[in-house]
Amino acid sequence: MKKLVNYLLQGLLYIAPLTITGYIIYAAFTFLDGISQKLLVKFFNVEIPGLGVLTLLLFLIIVGFIGRTIIADPLKVIFKKIIESIPLLNFVYSAFNDLFSAFVGKEKKFNQPVLVQVNLNTDLEKLGFITEENLDILKEKGKVVVYFPHSYNFSGELFIVPKERVKPLAVNSSELMKFVVSAGLSGWKKD
Repeated sequence: MKKLVNYLLQGLLYIAPLTITGYIIYAAFTFLDGISQKLLVKFFNVEIPGLGVLTLLLFLIIVGFIGRTIIADPLKVIFKKIIESIPLLNFVYSAFNDLFSAFVGKEKKFNQPVLVQVNLNTDLEKLGFITEENLDILKEKGKVVVYFPHSYNFSGELFIVPKERVKPLAVNSSELMKFVVSAGLSGWKKD
């Protein structure tokens, strides 16, 4: 079911920008509903209102599937081979690709929101996300890597922090990121 929804969304992304997509969907619905109604009446002498919605959903899923498997995946392979052949470009691309996939990819890394005491003399604390708990490569025991995003900016700082100064938060990671990036202006969703 999740794949079908993903193909549906891919179909919407491949058709056009929002306004053109809206028009195409409306035109496709009208057209498909008209054809499906005529066929049902002709062969079964039955009229089912709104059958065009189901037909349209199937059409968009097929477009999403075709776009993903026949168009997007082969282009990604070609693009990746070109990028890998240029050393400096490969370095920059892979760094940004890892960063973006950490936010929205399948391997979301910002899924452990925490509150960290950053000054022992005061009660100053920062909101962040644990990105790595195993620091064997640095020979650091009892520490974790915490990413602190900046407000009003697409950047942040990475700190290695003793575990005892890190307090896990039971909040939604996306909401916390939005809260930090908006400098606390976005507020919290009221459930």
